[in-house]
Amino acid sequence: MLLQAEHLHRYYGKHCAVNDVSFTLTRGDVLGFLGPNGAGKTSTMQMLCGVLAPSAGRIKINGIDLLAQPVAAKQHLGYLPDTPPLYRELTVHEFLTYCAQLHGVAKKNSRQAVRQAQERCGLTTVAKRLIANLSKGFQQRVGIAQAILHNPDVIILDEPTVGLDPLQISEIRALIRELGRDHGVILSTHRLSEVQESCSHVQIIHQGQLILNESIAALNLMMDTGIVQVTTRLAPDVSQLAAITGVNSIEYLSENCIRIHYSVANNPTPRLTETIIAAGWELQELTPVKKSMEDIFITLIKDNRS
Repeated sequence: MLLQAEHLHRYYGKHCAVNDVSFTLTRGDVLGFLGPNGAGKTSTMQMLCGVLAPSAGRIKINGIDLLAQPVAAKQHLGYLPDTPPLYRELTVHEFLTYCAQLHGVAKKNSRQAVRQAQERCGLTTVAKRLIANLSKGFQQRVGIAQAILHNPDVIILDEPTVGLDPLQISEIRALIRELGRDHGVILSTHRLSEVQESCSHVQIIHQGQLILNESIAALNLMMDTGIVQVTTRLAPDVSQLAAITGVNSIEYLSENCIRIHYSVANNPTPRLTETIIAAGWELQELTPVKKSMEDIFITLIKDNRS
């Protein structure tokens, strides 16, 4: 187990910002950590990084208690804050060499560690350039490189794609997936599509409590098609369609267009098609309507409002 967070609480005065949050992270996990503003996400991230002490609870990184042995625990942790801590007047190579010293990398291993971090993050061709002269995407890569050059077991990335263009976002997502094969990664983001693209698990925090802790595979099951939109040339007999096994409800959009809500476990689409054709209503469109992760997120937040 690379990271264990057990019963974390964080109070600011009488306000409980984080309320009994527990989870684990293993090698190969890329955990997407989501939450609306004020949900307790930032406080949780800061506690995991050792920046903020929990009011109660325990955090272990690679089996080492973060509160009892902070220096030893943080040797297994790499962290990229939402604003990368870059020295813009240095070249990429100079900055990473300095970071290697800060991370306690032995001098004899420093050159190889810097070279490997540059290669993994696609920085070899810009190693001698000033950080100030790099694009936002390359600066983000430098920030990730400083977080991984000491080969930590746990990597925490806070909003790593903010401000990037679509191509840069795609490249950073690919890098995160690659890092996830050898490390445990926690990705804090507001981009729900990013979680689907990069993560193996997702957690949603709301009002200080975890309201969802699922694998992406399980979440995709939640988003499986449960609605089909049907358009016919002639108005269909809705009561006849409603009688088909698996149909839960029918929603009118217009005289010739309806949405049929159905049980995922008992997909009635083939029977719907047969019935419409046999009745002569002339099927023009039958389109699955998939729930997005945004739909799941909004539904969970609404359902958990106090």
